[in-house]
Amino acid sequence: MGFVKRRVARHWAILVIVALAAPMAAATTVGAVESPNEVTNWNRIAVETLSAFPPPAGGAPPASQINMAMTQGAVYDAVNAITQAHQPYLLETQFDPTASKNAAVATAAYRVLTHIATTVPANIGFPNQGVLLARLDTEYATSLGAIQDSPAKTDGIAAGNAAADAMIAARQGDGRFGPSQWDPDPDPGHWQPLLRPDGTPVLDPTAWVGGVDPFLMTSSSQFRTDGPQSLTSEAWAEDYNEVKAIGRVDSTTRTPEQTHIAIFWQSSPVATWNAVARDLAGSTDHGVGVADSARLFAMLNLTAADASINCWNDKYFWDFWRPWNAIPRGDEDDNPDTEADTSWTALITAPYPEHPSGHLCLDGAYLTVLKGYFRSDKIPFQVTSVGFPGEVRTFDRFSHALKEIIDARIWAGLHYRTADIQSVILGRKVAHYMEKHYFQPLDD
Repeated sequence: MGFVKRRVARHWAILVIVALAAPMAAATTVGAVESPNEVTNWNRIAVETLSAFPPPAGGAPPASQINMAMTQGAVYDAVNAITQAHQPYLLETQFDPTASKNAAVATAAYRVLTHIATTVPANIGFPNQGVLLARLDTEYATSLGAIQDSPAKTDGIAAGNAAADAMIAARQGDGRFGPSQWDPDPDPGHWQPLLRPDGTPVLDPTAWVGGVDPFLMTSSSQFRTDGPQSLTSEAWAEDYNEVKAIGRVDSTTRTPEQTHIAIFWQSSPVATWNAVARDLAGSTDHGVGVADSARLFAMLNLTAADASINCWNDKYFWDFWRPWNAIPRGDEDDNPDTEADTSWTALITAPYPEHPSGHLCLDGAYLTVLKGYFRSDKIPFQVTSVGFPGEVRTFDRFSHALKEIIDARIWAGLHYRTADIQSVILGRKVAHYMEKHYFQPLDD
């Protein structure tokens, strides 16, 4: 395993260099916490609602992230139209500074979420649509009911409607639910789907994500990764043999703790990092008010949406084989250092090409934004598991969690280290582009 240790150290050094060379993230004003904060309330509602969509209807993480961006972008514009403190995302109209920000937030989020839920194509099964819409109605009534009737409330609702209208109009015909990006190729190096017992392929339910118009970038492939290692290279053999040894379902190299961590991180980055951000936004150490929360969640979710779009564009551009494709066919890659194992299966599987890692594209984007917003990597936070319900892991640095996820995706047999590293870099590039071009204070 000496080559693995050397390669891990080399790759992690690359990430450190990239992080240190990156520009300082945009600053934020940390003010008194407003109570209640409808931004965090509706962020929670949005995550819970969108995560409950069936995967083909947009509930899979890469598509859910696009829907979160629509919601949080509208919330930001609604609040910013009142505070007029930062560059608008879409909405140029200004509203009375005394308008209710909470009414604006609730209205913008409710309108966009309702639009998303009611515009899923009719040919896609959505059995819980009515339940989700009824819940949104109840939540909106509760939010507005907590605000005293007044011109400020009326103005806030108007701001929320204007922001929602702008977002809905901007995303018409944006590529959601478009054609699949996959072009099957049986040759070595190309991804092949796993098969169900009846022989039907297990396909990506949202293979259209890579063709969606980005929110911030100029194209859906703006930050194309360098791509997988050449199959005849020593670097490919290192990638191959690392995951072959430690990612197998019954690996004797992987420790019980590593197995546990691999399953722990089998979660949606959308739910994970929005929950972390809500905790930080409401904490006594880092808490921020409604306006700053709106900006934070817009920065997080629009950046992560573009990372998701670019990542899925890359996945079907490179069409690289997963370990469970490659390892049984190791004798077909013309590399003498990759020995085939026809009995090899992974601890965890996923229904789309390998390169780059979808999880880590989003992790890299989210954590770069959080680090920049709070001006430090050294921020204590907790993550609750999906793989082990109720289990919580505590971290004292964003980078520590990121390093653990990089390893976890290899321990799971899902990815090669090259894909994990390039994914983090992709997410960081999108975040740095956002910091340079969007959400700047108007006095700048």
